[in-house]
Amino acid sequence: MSTSTPDATPSLAAFEPATRAWFTSTFDAATPVQAAAWAAIGAGDHTLVIAPTGSGKTLAAFLHAIDRLFRLRAQQPRMPGDGTGVLYISPIKALGADVHRNLQVPLEGVNAQREQRGDPALALSVAIRSGDTTSAERARLLRRPPDILITTPESLFLMLTSKARDSLRDVHTVIIDEIHAVAGSKRGSHLALSLERLD
Repeated sequence: MSTSTPDATPSLAAFEPATRAWFTSTFDAATPVQAAAWAAIGAGDHTLVIAPTGSGKTLAAFLHAIDRLFRLRAQQPRMPGDGTGVLYISPIKALGADVHRNLQVPLEGVNAQREQRGDPALALSVAIRSGDTTSAERARLLRRPPDILITTPESLFLMLTSKARDSLRDVHTVIIDEIHAVAGSKRGSHLALSLERLD
């Protein structure tokens, strides 16, 4: 654990105070990959992050998305019928499950910092939609779309070609992990078509 102050990491300057406080209490500093990604994402650019395993790529993408969700929910509480805001696409179901589990750390950490600062507590919801999702779970996702949805290219296609597409109308951030695993293949073409439909 680091005892550095939020100002010790200049690349975090655009984040909400609770997000900065969580990050600086958990990590010594942002990696160069994270700092560069946050600058590009913060500028509104489509961003491709290529770096070795363990360099913080996933957190580079997600921390910005999480920060934006907390900011939006603080301004406008979640209402019934609100759609998913962040869509995470993984070509591998097991990776999606790992991300689902690992996301709890920053989500709970930022929320704890919010409470410590006296900000209202906000619980952001995360769910998985894959070929293993039961019909009951799919119906629940339709009734109450999560803030963050983790899915696969194939499940995204199925959602976009059914009434589930309405739950994706509020998506503002799309994170595609391990894109090299599908780029240049039929799955990649399929995913590109789905992203065009989403857009």
